[in-house]
Formats: sequence, C-alpha cells, structure tokens
Amino acid sequence: MAKDFPTRSENYSQWYNDLVIKADLAENSAVRGCMVIKPYGYAIWEKIQAVLDKKFKDTGHSNVYFPIFIPKSFFSKEASHVEGFAKECAVVTHYRLKNSPDGKGIIVDEDARLEEELIIRPTSETIIWDTYRNWIKSYRDLPLLYNQWANVVRWEMRTRLFLRTAEFLWQEGHTAHASREEAVKEAETMLGVYADFAENWMAIPVLKGVKSAGERFAGALETYAIEALMQDGKALQAGTSHFLGQNFAKAFDVKFLNRENQLEYVWASSWGVSTRLMGALVMAHSDDNGLVLPPKLAPIQVAIVPVFKNEEQLNLISRVVEPIKKALESRGVTVKYDDRDTHKPGWKFAEYEFKGVPLRITIGPRDVESNTVEVARRDTLEKETLQITDIEEKVVHLLDQIQKNLYDRALSFREQNTFSVNTWDEFVDTIENKGGFIYAHWDGTAETEEKIKEATKATIRIIPLNNMKEAGRCVFSGKPSEQRVIFARAY
Repeated sequence: MAKDFPTRSENYSQWYNDLVIKADLAENSAVRGCMVIKPYGYAIWEKIQAVLDKKFKDTGHSNVYFPIFIPKSFFSKEASHVEGFAKECAVVTHYRLKNSPDGKGIIVDEDARLEEELIIRPTSETIIWDTYRNWIKSYRDLPLLYNQWANVVRWEMRTRLFLRTAEFLWQEGHTAHASREEAVKEAETMLGVYADFAENWMAIPVLKGVKSAGERFAGALETYAIEALMQDGKALQAGTSHFLGQNFAKAFDVKFLNRENQLEYVWASSWGVSTRLMGALVMAHSDDNGLVLPPKLAPIQVAIVPVFKNEEQLNLISRVVEPIKKALESRGVTVKYDDRDTHKPGWKFAEYEFKGVPLRITIGPRDVESNTVEVARRDTLEKETLQITDIEEKVVHLLDQIQKNLYDRALSFREQNTFSVNTWDEFVDTIENKGGFIYAHWDGTAETEEKIKEATKATIRIIPLNNMKEAGRCVFSGKPSEQRVIFARAY
C-alpha cells in the first residue's frame, strides 16, 4: 500500500491527500468541496467526540441543538460578524422545485421564493443569541453553558480533505454570563480543555496564546487559540475559544436583571474544534509507511493476525486467542481478531501497518507450541517475542509507551523547528528555508502584520500567554516592541 503514494519529502501535500484516501479515512464527494467520511475515519472522530463530550460535561456544560438555517437579517445585526463570514455564506432562496416545462428534469419554482433568504450556518452565534433573549431575564438564569455537535458550511474555494472543506463537522460552545470576568474565565478554561485533549489524547504538543486583532474571530474581543506544528513545518490552528464581550447581547438585545435590580447586557463566550483535528492527527504523526495513530484515538488498538494453512490450525489458534482477546478487552483495549481466509497474513500486516494500528500480534501453530506470540509496534516498527502469559500486562504497557513516544517525538520535532530571530533577513531566511515556529518582535500594528504576510505568507499564529516581556525592535519596521510573538506559515 505504502508504495503507491509519494513520500513526505517528495510531495508532502500529495502524500497527505493520498494517505487520507487510501487509509479509508475520507474521500471527495459528488458535491464540490465536500467530503465523505468513511467508517474508519468516522470511528476516529467518534473517539474524539466521546472524549471531548465528557470533558465538556465534566466542566458543567450541556448539549443542545439549533437549526441549520439562519435568517439573513440576523447576520446584519453584528457588523464585524457579518463582514467576517459574508464571503463564505451559502444562501437558500427558494423552498420548492418543479418539473421543467420542456420535460428535461426539474427546475427551481420561481413562485416559491422565500420571503427572507436563509443562511446555512457558518457558525451559530446569531441564531443562538436570538434564542437566548427568550431564556435570560435575571441573574438567576445565568450562566448558560451549552454546546452543540453539528455541521456547518463555509463556501471554501480551495479545499483539502479534513483541513478545509465547504461542509465540516464540529462542536460549538456558546455560553452566557453575568460578568466580564466569568466570560473571560470560560474562554480560558475551554482553551485549557482543548490543550489537554491535544496533548494527552492526540499526542500533539500545542502552544497557547491569543490572536492578534487581525486574526480574531469575527465579532470577538479576544480569541484564544492552540497552535500545533505539522511535519512540513507549517502551523495548524487546533482549537479556538473566544471572549465575545457584550457584542452579541447588544446586537440581539439580551439583557438581564442583575443583583442590584438593574438591567445590563449579558457577557458571552464561544469555542469550538472541528474535523480539522483529523487532519492534524494524520500530519503530526504519520510516516512514509502510512498512518500512525496514538493508541487513545485508534479505532483498533491491537490487531491479532493468525498464520494458518488449514481450518484445523485456525481452530487451534483461535482457542488460544479467545482468552487473550477477552483479557485485553477487559482492560479497555480495542482488539480485532482477523481470521479472514480471503487475505494472506502478509496482506493483513501491510493493511494494519498502513492504517496505523498501534500494535499487531502475530500467532501461528509454532507460536502456540512455544506459548509465545510476535508483537509489532507501529510507531517504531520494532518487533519482539512475548510469552502468552505476559501479553495482557505487556500490551497495556506498550500502548502507554507508544502514546508517550508519539508525544515526545512531536515535541522534539517542534523544539528542533522553533527559532528566535532578530532581523528581517533572518526572518525571511528562516521562513523560506526552515519553516517552523518563529519567535520575533512585532510593533503591534495591523499594517506591519499585513506587510509581513504579503512578503512571506507568514502570519502571527499567537501572542503567547504569560509571555515574558522582552524589549526589542520589530523585525520588519524596526519600531519598539515589548515582546516576541509567534509567526509561521499555516494551514
């Protein structure tokens, strides 16, 4: 399988696209810019959902669902929000079709035009805050801590599976609070939830910070983000949370009676991650042999492949495998026993390696006699022989080792590809020839930020949280700067 697509060094973009398709994660659909997520890919997304959903509920949030259609007039109520999304909106104008008069197919019924056009949600702030107006009257009604799992549509012109598609899956949290402090704390808390998930489940180290004004979410006063570094030296925004202030409350007239019996506008946050995390998972860990998946998110953590010549040998092996499988499953390990006789063992080895299964156990008649099995790790491709009596404990330990190794490997890569520069020549040379994260001084102006982007395609990924103040000079303008920010080319 791995021989049929380019290596990362040959063509990273093609390597990624081919890997997503050939590993059965997703494929392009008949609808331009949209994808079909296949069972193996969706199984990973389900694991991501399950972990995050528990984290949301553990932090006091409940799930809700709002309509996919949003009246066009809602978007005009918050100026910066509509400006940020106007060019990406898909619009529903009619509600009925009819047979074409010439008998050739169907056409839109011109008499079925909607009184008000509907926007297919690119994000749900507007319809949610219009609804919150009916739910919030007093400080006793606050906070509202809600999340929805949904699909959204942003009409992208240049698409890539998982990373940027016209329709994608995500979750979006929308909370309402009685004070500025509560809303800011919520945004910061959820950023921490995302960072913990990225590092401890996805095995991807991330940097936390705030976006520059030019990179903020449309309608936010502050956008917090986690940034990860992919193997091609580009950054990927892996999650965002936003302090929305009172912008949406004012736009939709959402007020509450406070403890002093005075009316004031509600404070808000929103936060979300999407199926873009699937792209991050592929690009952060996989290699030229195929997918490499962290055990905590792998649909199959252990694949057991029997080597047999006849049904008698298979039955012998199966009797040995059954208690092994049950013991591992009792420890929470997902196991697949692949006893198909339609594919040879070598084909199965290649399939599970290509699909990133963390551990593969091979057992044949001779292994049964010697009471041993062969165990192969996907992350290092190393093999070892284990006593059957040791399998349960050893496998659990190996899965933990693999999870840690993937994180450590990604962290080492990031450290080796993080640079501090002080001059414009250094900046240009680093971004062109090395990539990675670049710590550099910036004068804080949108004009300089835009000129750097135009000249190098590098953007300010984040202004690091709790960053030590360090006086310096902007690498582009030479004007004074109080701290370094992180630049990178990004997806």
